[in-house]
Amino acid sequence: MSSESVALQREEKIVETDFPSDPAYLTMMGKGPRRIIHSEMWSNPDAETYLTGIDAYDHPRQCRLRLNELYPCLGLGIPHTDTLLPRSENNVDTEAGTTRWGAGQTSTFVHGESVFKSAADVFAFSPLEKADFRGWPFVVENWDYSNEDVIYEQAMKRVWPGAAELQGKPAYTGTYFYNTMFMWPMLTFGWELFLECCMDPRFERIMNEFAEINRRVFRVYSRLPLNYIACHDDIVMSSGPVCSPDWMHKYIFPRYEEYWGMLKASGKAVIFMVDGRVDAYVDDVMACGARGFITEPYTDFKAIARKFHNCYLTGEGDNRVLSRNRPEEIRAMVQSMAETGKMSGGYAMSIGNHIPWNIPGEAVKRYLDDCNELAWR
Repeated sequence: MSSESVALQREEKIVETDFPSDPAYLTMMGKGPRRIIHSEMWSNPDAETYLTGIDAYDHPRQCRLRLNELYPCLGLGIPHTDTLLPRSENNVDTEAGTTRWGAGQTSTFVHGESVFKSAADVFAFSPLEKADFRGWPFVVENWDYSNEDVIYEQAMKRVWPGAAELQGKPAYTGTYFYNTMFMWPMLTFGWELFLECCMDPRFERIMNEFAEINRRVFRVYSRLPLNYIACHDDIVMSSGPVCSPDWMHKYIFPRYEEYWGMLKASGKAVIFMVDGRVDAYVDDVMACGARGFITEPYTDFKAIARKFHNCYLTGEGDNRVLSRNRPEEIRAMVQSMAETGKMSGGYAMSIGNHIPWNIPGEAVKRYLDDCNELAWR
């Protein structure tokens, strides 16, 4: 019997006797199995074609089925049909403010500048009076927030049909909300106007109105038949915080504590999703009730793993390493990630700044093969 077979038997024994059987749920709760799971943000049809030998554009279902046979650790979703995917040549659309994402395009990176032209426009705006943000794609969560019944109808569209049967059971069922708090003013007004206005006393009313909108949202989310919610807010950049601790403790963190308290009271775990280097605010986020982080390689993952016992952590891998496609560098990255995984039962392998269309398939294969060998606790 091979050493890998022995390791797998040990993993199964641990799962069967001590914990529930869903490896993703185990990991979220800090009890990950010996084989460290993946939680990849994947948008690379060309890499799928390279890995499987099946054209991901002509046969997306066949290709994904084969990919999951070769790399079951990925656990990627399977298309229902083999409907042809478009072959996008439009890598960057400057007019629309989008870039290529897999076989399609991202949402727009052009935000409220199209509506708000001055600070006066910002201070004249009432989020609660607006309430219905349909038709405003730049705010991402462009829902109608007029009342909780309407919000519930929209939120339930993100809940897959079998989730209710698994509520309260050890299953990795969840959804997300993109505008947890910080994203609302940033997306609504755009970066420049947000930063110009956020320190003005008149901005407090606006933040309080956004907070009331999200109070409705999280009351609804606490009712959803799910076991976790991923709450997204890009409160930092790759270099660190955007706003001061004083500003964050006035406008952001008290709302996290309130909203996440609702979710936790309804039996849901909270995962915080944040781009950039979140080190400066790790303690604050965890104090507000998060189970852990989905973030990017700019963050010091090992420091978090040392301080917060078995918290959820994913996103340490770096696509800049994959882009360079140097075998020894990719292997060193995976070894370092596996070391963090041994420090935390909540760790998942992931390229935190995503595996987009322009990452070479050869580099993706090296990464996955190295993970198969090294990513064990």
